[in-house]
Amino acid sequence: MKKLFTLQLFILLSFVVRAQDPHFSQFFASPLTLNPAFTGKFNGEVRFNGNYRNQWPTINNAFITTTGAVDFHVGQNTLPENDRCGLGAVFLTDNSAGGAVKFNYFTFSSAYHKGLDEDGNHQISGGVQATYANMFINTSLLKFEDQLTLNGFTNNSTQENFSGSTLSSNYVDVNAGILYSGSSSLKNNYYAGVSLYHINRPNQKLSASTSFTLNPRATIHAGGYLELAPSTTLHLSGIQTFQGGASETVLGTAVQFTANPEEDYPASVYVGTWVRLKDAFIPYLGLEFFDTRLGVSYDFNTSALKTASEKQGGIELSLTYIYHPNKDKPIACPKF
Repeated sequence: MKKLFTLQLFILLSFVVRAQDPHFSQFFASPLTLNPAFTGKFNGEVRFNGNYRNQWPTINNAFITTTGAVDFHVGQNTLPENDRCGLGAVFLTDNSAGGAVKFNYFTFSSAYHKGLDEDGNHQISGGVQATYANMFINTSLLKFEDQLTLNGFTNNSTQENFSGSTLSSNYVDVNAGILYSGSSSLKNNYYAGVSLYHINRPNQKLSASTSFTLNPRATIHAGGYLELAPSTTLHLSGIQTFQGGASETVLGTAVQFTANPEEDYPASVYVGTWVRLKDAFIPYLGLEFFDTRLGVSYDFNTSALKTASEKQGGIELSLTYIYHPNKDKPIACPKF
């Protein structure tokens, strides 16, 4: 009960301190929430992404985040040979404090990828997004300090702004990003990008007297892969994120082992780990077959919160499927 009270009070305080956005440890498996410039940045015609994250499940399922996304290419018959244009959509839902606090986001995403050389090995990309967001707080599911008595919890609280009603807020958000990617052959790829979310600093208005400005989120990210042998590829990636007074650094690597590299649909296993500095150690295991990649990771908490979380940060699952019927001209694109 003490853990439940502490968490739910923390959720309310997070609005005051402008807490960070929902995020994924497998940031590479949710490209459209990392940088709008990733829209349409893949080898194929249509890409589907799905992600599920249950953070700190030992503390009453503190944060459960789920997202689904689709992006595809348009106008390929009218664009220059080495250019691409991508459109996409993202739906993300984030539940906190045992379902008391809910965020829903629907995003339209677009990007243009300009070829920088005659072979199409180097591209500069720019992307923009428009998001409609809504937030609900069911205050009847929250517990406050003044409800804790010698006889247990009561149903009465003196909190003026949270009197058992449902609070809600709706707003429109704008995001943008740029990305560079390059390769010297199909055996390697490297990329770097910068994205900025909440450019318009939307206002979350919960009541006539309670509102909060959403701080912009800036992310610098980079990565790439290098084939070490016909059946072995090394992948590297990392991000640095800033929002309000908070920052986050995630660095890691995975090794891809391919069972049948000469086949049209090779099967691969990925084994790796990422580290969120001063917070968590994140082992990762992936399986790729028939244009589909499944990923699972687990955050082992190493920060001061490890006492409450019992060193268990949470599980995360990802699914990526890319439909590309024409393999005549494969393109080296970012993967992690």
